[in-house]
Amino acid sequence: MKMLLLLMSFYGSVNSDAVSKPNIIIAMADDLGIGDPGCYGNTTLRTPNIDRIAKGGVKFTQHLAASPLCTPSRAAFLTGRYPIRSGKIHLKIIIVHFLLAGKTSLINVLLFFFPPGPGMASRSKVGVFLFSASSGGLPANEITFAKLLKNQGYSTALIGKWHLGINCNSRDDFCHHPLNHGFDHFYGLPVTNLRDCKPGSGTVFTTAIHMFVFIPLQIVGIALVTLEALNCLGLFRLPHWVFFSCLLLAATIIGLLACFLHFFRPLNCILMRNHEVVQQPMSYENLTQRLTREALKFINRNTGTPFLLFLSYIHVHTALFSAKEFVGKSKHGMYGDAVEEMDWSIGQILKALDKKKLTNKTLVYFTSDQGAHIEEVTDKGDIHGGSNGIYKGGKANNWEGGIRIPGLLRWPGVLQPGTVIDEPTSNMDLFPTIVKLAGATLPDDRVIDGRDLMPLLQGKILQSEHEFLFHYCNAYLNAVRWHPRNSTSIWKAFFFTPKFKPDDSNGCFPTHVCFCNGHYVTRHNPPLLFDISKDPKERHPLTSKTENHFHEILRVMQEAADNHTKTLSAVPNQLSWGNLLWKPWLQLCCSSSYLSCHCDREAKGRGKGVRL
Repeated sequence: MKMLLLLMSFYGSVNSDAVSKPNIIIAMADDLGIGDPGCYGNTTLRTPNIDRIAKGGVKFTQHLAASPLCTPSRAAFLTGRYPIRSGKIHLKIIIVHFLLAGKTSLINVLLFFFPPGPGMASRSKVGVFLFSASSGGLPANEITFAKLLKNQGYSTALIGKWHLGINCNSRDDFCHHPLNHGFDHFYGLPVTNLRDCKPGSGTVFTTAIHMFVFIPLQIVGIALVTLEALNCLGLFRLPHWVFFSCLLLAATIIGLLACFLHFFRPLNCILMRNHEVVQQPMSYENLTQRLTREALKFINRNTGTPFLLFLSYIHVHTALFSAKEFVGKSKHGMYGDAVEEMDWSIGQILKALDKKKLTNKTLVYFTSDQGAHIEEVTDKGDIHGGSNGIYKGGKANNWEGGIRIPGLLRWPGVLQPGTVIDEPTSNMDLFPTIVKLAGATLPDDRVIDGRDLMPLLQGKILQSEHEFLFHYCNAYLNAVRWHPRNSTSIWKAFFFTPKFKPDDSNGCFPTHVCFCNGHYVTRHNPPLLFDISKDPKERHPLTSKTENHFHEILRVMQEAADNHTKTLSAVPNQLSWGNLLWKPWLQLCCSSSYLSCHCDREAKGRGKGVRL
């Protein structure tokens, strides 16, 4: 083992200087479980190209998302910072503190719409952006790795999903847009892929519709029946205007629901090229092929200059889709078809690198934004979510299944092929890693939570530089992970855990995702403690009877949590209701009328598949 590590160290030190400013290709899946790729043990899904990255480079077995939800996880990934840090104290927050002294009633209005607090982490049930016309997003003052690499002469592109906001105050200020965060080129979805984007795939708003439509309609109906019965019995005289007002209210609720369901898809499921809407609503026809073709064009344009390509796949977030060449070809239905199509796309990228003789000059990184979505089950009982392997939980919770993600890196001539590293690492670590490789300097005016991976990747150090990692459920500190120096133990303490429903299940099926506070969680005092190194399935919580150092371990972890909390600053809540809700003046539309937001400037290329 020592000889292997010495070989890795020598291998890295000799070759890392041979390549300056490597090309960077990031391939990020959406909601892919760690149990889905073949290189992580799956024997029934075909992922030869993802497996090729693992075989030719390094595989992390304890690679962790900074959040178990799309928007905050991606914010952390791009900035190398916990999502709760993302933001900046603006004038409106200063006004809030100034008005506090005067106790004016305006303060209540300001605090309601612009509450200071958790940056790209939510205090409500909704932890991601759902509308293209929301005003929240990744603040302009945040520094992404794309900005720093662009300043070093890199050509930069984001192709695929963004999900970090678009506009702030007008439909064309593009304050949160990828082009405002260091990317020269953008082609993809500014928001995300939802069931509602694909006709016949259902809706993610079932709970909201039940709460805001069905329950009010039931109340109106019961009220009408009760009042009419009292009227017939002569106990109460029902004025006609009351009756018609109730009917009008019911009709208004139904009308608003019909408008929402009709307009949601064209207004929110859109495809953009830079600042232009090119397809509204987007079409799923050969969508992965179009994204792949765009990525290949970008590589071909930049063979003579260093480049950063962030290929942010739409797969395998629902709604599930795939081109006809992949439909019905896997052993796992629509989900398996989508995984195998994504793997094909990665294969096209790797082939292009080989063809252009860029393979040895390019660091390729493959991951997912969080774990598989366990609760993705259709009304017919078909499973549309992936596999988190042996791990408990999934997307939207901090059990290992929600945050343990694939982490594969390949750089021939620099990283030793076939290396497996079982140390806690974070998706935030890519930020300092590629920034340093590009020759840029890390920002010194803010906390960077990620750690440079190269010493660990090349065997120069044996243990992760993360002694502590902090797991947030939206804006709430959910758990702490501690890997003591010179110890093989990896402790994980939960301050609260989600209440799975049904009780014997592995997720929160009635609500589609698990929530982070209130009656949806169980709080633990003392915290629920596991040794992940011995119990990765998180089945056997430790107690003072089963662990001699139980109280001392929890004391150290609580102290670490307290110290971490002291490093946080109050920032605007990008996921407040005021920032989440749809605002008509921010709505992107490829025509002059919201009633006809339809266009297809991709029609010529949409039907073109890519030869298998």
